[in-house]
Amino acid sequence: MNTKYLSLNVNDETSRLRAVVLGTAESNGPVPKLEDAYDPKSREHILAGTYPKEEDMVKEMDAVAKALEKYDVKVFRPDAIENYNQIFARDIAFVIEDKFIRSNILPDRDREIEAIHDVIDQIDPEKIITLPEEAHVEGGDVMPWHEYIFVGTYSGEDYPDFITARTNVQAVKALQELFPHKTVKAFELRKSNTDAKNNALHLDCCFQPVGKDKAILHKNGFMIEEEYQWLVDFFGKENIFEITKDEMYNMFSNVFSIAPEVVISEQNFTRLNDWLCDHGFVVEEVPYAEIAKQEGLLRCSTMPLIRD
Repeated sequence: MNTKYLSLNVNDETSRLRAVVLGTAESNGPVPKLEDAYDPKSREHILAGTYPKEEDMVKEMDAVAKALEKYDVKVFRPDAIENYNQIFARDIAFVIEDKFIRSNILPDRDREIEAIHDVIDQIDPEKIITLPEEAHVEGGDVMPWHEYIFVGTYSGEDYPDFITARTNVQAVKALQELFPHKTVKAFELRKSNTDAKNNALHLDCCFQPVGKDKAILHKNGFMIEEEYQWLVDFFGKENIFEITKDEMYNMFSNVFSIAPEVVISEQNFTRLNDWLCDHGFVVEEVPYAEIAKQEGLLRCSTMPLIRD
């Protein structure tokens, strides 16, 4: 019995990172059948014959592990399940404060949580929360930001028709009940099963805070202009890096913060990386263009457990 539990602590997106789960691309399996694609971008690459190769994705993830280890971050990796996609650790669970919240995700992906049993065994069982069955949520839609929890959702009656709609209003309510002292602020995201440039799969596909008071944002990812405008007003227009539709498609908002002044970013994101450097950030550039073909990037591949 493990008497020393992990001291889980996550209250925002950018405080100094101490421990994280990083997914794995090992034994990722064959190219999926078209009908099994979870998102329009993967579908596009399956059709084009450009779906990423396992060895390229393994190299990309190793580069991220090295960047994390350079800053003395404890990196946990899942057990590799044969022929199974386990890259996007963010989806399967998330930590807010000292609670580890298991996601209710696509049924096909249930085995992913079992592959991080080494981590779960180190968490106080009383701190492990399973949301009600009707509350669908994935970690890419959930962003703790001090007294707020920002949540991407889709409340349309056609929710069941969208494989790209991953977090529902029941999850928003469940999070508000779990954290009554915080303000849970929901944002309606634009969804498409077929057009990757008009699909915000998760909130972190069109928005992410960086540093202490800045944010990356894409207007068209939001269905309701007032909700987008709320974020602009909250962070201040001068603190926002607004990305284009093509940049959203390439996942510019899906970088990952090791500390308020240190960001891991994709090496080809020249415009963003220059802006970050101009604003005093240290940018750890990694190759991640192959993994990006599955409509996920750096934030999607990481599940923070402990931040200062």
